[in-house]
Amino acid sequence: MHELSLAGGVLQLVEDAAVREGFARVRRLTLEAGALSGVEVRALRFALESLMPGTCLEGAEVAIDEPAAPAWCHDCCTTVEIRSRLDDCPRCGSARLLPTGGQELRVRELIVHDA
Repeated sequence: MHELSLAGGVLQLVEDAAVREGFARVRRLTLEAGALSGVEVRALRFALESLMPGTCLEGAEVAIDEPAAPAWCHDCCTTVEIRSRLDDCPRCGSARLLPTGGQELRVRELIVHDA
């Protein structure tokens, strides 16, 4: 389950930010896991919740958004949104799509309590 490793990385990133920026607690953490990131969102949420006690994330609300991935269609020369690498172009039905994003897992927002 690589989500536990990802959750550990997110926690480390947030704790480093807490030291650098001088906040004590996180009220809300918003993550973005692109549709092609390979992240199982339920497993990531479970892993984060298991790591939160005793950290600056303890008691924080966690939101994980799953935006669609942009892809370039070679046939209709348009950027479209897909949810899977197996999707066809929603405009023309072509399978000749090149994903141009959606592989990322990122911290999008931290709402914090002051120290």
